[in-house]
Amino acid sequence: MSSPGPPAPAPGTPPSPPTQPQPQPQRGIVVEGVRRTFGGVAAVDQISLVARPREITALIGPNGAGKTTLMLMLATLLQPDSGTVRIDGLDPVTQAAQVRRRIGWMPDGFGTWDALRVHEVLEIVAAAYRIPRPQARARVADLLRLVHLDDLAQRPARVLSRGQKQRLGLARALVNDPSVLVLDEPASGLDPRSRIELRDILRDLAGQGRTVLVSSHILTELQEIADHAVIVARGRSVQSQGLGGAPVTLTYRVTSTDPERLAAELARLGVQPQRVGRALEVLVASEVAATDLLRRLVTAEVPITAFAPAQGALETAYLAVTEDRR
Repeated sequence: MSSPGPPAPAPGTPPSPPTQPQPQPQRGIVVEGVRRTFGGVAAVDQISLVARPREITALIGPNGAGKTTLMLMLATLLQPDSGTVRIDGLDPVTQAAQVRRRIGWMPDGFGTWDALRVHEVLEIVAAAYRIPRPQARARVADLLRLVHLDDLAQRPARVLSRGQKQRLGLARALVNDPSVLVLDEPASGLDPRSRIELRDILRDLAGQGRTVLVSSHILTELQEIADHAVIVARGRSVQSQGLGGAPVTLTYRVTSTDPERLAAELARLGVQPQRVGRALEVLVASEVAATDLLRRLVTAEVPITAFAPAQGALETAYLAVTEDRR
């Protein structure tokens, strides 16, 4: 026998309005007009940015631009004086505990407990998140393998090098399986191989659906991994751009075994180069334009020995917006 349905409305009763779906909170990081002062100094002054899931967002700017102060607010360690911050739709000020369960925070300076071994550092962090011990041990083992510290698991954390401590810091940020990662200079002190491995790890974490916000001064590496960049200066966000394409103008450096012929052919093509050492630098509108220029030079049988960007798109944008520092 089928179950009886809901009672029919009385005659003349207006129909109930359809149930509206509840809006889902926006995932990722949303910062709007945030300001934070220390005494009379505005460390962060009206910064706004959006970092989305499945993307790596680069936060770049000169020293003192407010990057670390902003990240401390994202990590619930500082409160903004004004403006709003949301982590997966949660307010770090009023919902700090919920935010901390979702966020993985890696500060620039990673301190360790001198008395603990490497694996014990991560196990204590897991205990703070109330992860059951058997699950925590398996999680720690996986993370140490991920950051290539498994062979150092029994070593005292105090004897790790700067680069090894950075890798341990990344593992610590991942203990709670966060949906949002906030990483302040994660590549600092890493050797070239470790930087390549870090790049691969971050791309994989973003591919899993996490939001990754990373600050760094190594612009060439950020160019390779970041999907989006936010440039800050003097506490303000001054530019936000996707990195799928190039900026309006790119600088390419060209060298040839016959520099005079190269210069003559560029002049014939209407390109005005600038000499930099033994090379010539030319401005092009895009990577497509650079490819076309190279094709024309080769077709004209100019003996080209090198043709490459003098600056990446991210470096070009950064230098443009910090021009006043010269």
